[in-house]
Amino acid sequence: MTGQKLYWDSTYEIVLALMEAYPNVNLEDLGLDELSQRIISLPAFVDDPDLVNDAILKEILRDWYEESGA
Repeated sequence: MTGQKLYWDSTYEIVLALMEAYPNVNLEDLGLDELSQRIISLPAFVDDPDLVNDAILKEILRDWYEESGA
């Protein structure tokens, strides 16, 4: 990663950071609550955790799934 700060609206950058941090995750078993916690725990994540909603998390999960080639 480039050290770029991550916000909820930078979904693609969040996906890249998640792929780096969790390369062997089974996306089929990943729930939205767990996904949210993983994003919040990323070192570069600086946004307010309370601003997230299911639509954002589903978009991130979908993009991660597509980017991983699963």
